[in-house]
Amino acid sequence: MATMQKITPNLWFDNVAEEAVNYYVSIFKNSSIGRKSFYTKEGFEFHQKPVGTPMTIEFQIEGQEFVALNAGPEFQFTEAVSFIVSCESQEEIDYYWNKLSEGGPVESQQCGWLKDKFGVSWQIIPTILTEIMSGNDSEQMSKTMNAMFQMKKLDIEKLKNG
Repeated sequence: MATMQKITPNLWFDNVAEEAVNYYVSIFKNSSIGRKSFYTKEGFEFHQKPVGTPMTIEFQIEGQEFVALNAGPEFQFTEAVSFIVSCESQEEIDYYWNKLSEGGPVESQQCGWLKDKFGVSWQIIPTILTEIMSGNDSEQMSKTMNAMFQMKKLDIEKLKNG
């Protein structure tokens, strides 16, 4: 990764950072794995990782840089932070929904939210939803909102028809 973006999400994983990075890179076509750093004997009393275990892994998905930290169980992901995947078609929604929910257990909520097997929350959202919800047709917005609250995985046709 040649240039560093100003703000980079750092994802704390419970000893599965490398597995998670490989998983995400396999799902998103425009993605890559960058530099890795490794644990050394220094700080062993804190990290408890064998020398040579990956510590951080830089990766990129659709132009967004991330860092995965291979840490421990002290911190867990919550729905308070999620990643939005904007989709142009129902096929794209279905693809990301199915791929990111593989290998559960997956806790899905409503309105296009899901939690993947690593506990990371994703929102799989059609771009048409933003267009409808930022428009001037309050009746269509109400119909769309009502339809959306009935769904887990979003359905573009049902959102359009309310």
